[in-house]
Amino acid sequence: MATSQFSPAAMPNSSARERAVHRVAEASHRLNEAVRKAVEAGYSVELVRTSRCHDGSGNWGDQIVPTVGEKEPAQA
Repeated sequence: MATSQFSPAAMPNSSARERAVHRVAEASHRLNEAVRKAVEAGYSVELVRTSRCHDGSGNWGDQIVPTVGEKEPAQA
């Protein structure tokens, strides 16, 4: 019986800046999927900017919160 050796997968040699961009992209994809699922479940979702963060050297980023509303049932 052959034994297999497991070893850690090689991680990409990316910089902290590249990792930061990838984290934002991954989170955006997850957020978009969550919004789609909420809409399919009968909700309306709006993303509202609540603040903007700055690093003091000209870089900035918007921060958001979701507002969620449910459609009122039609009255007969």
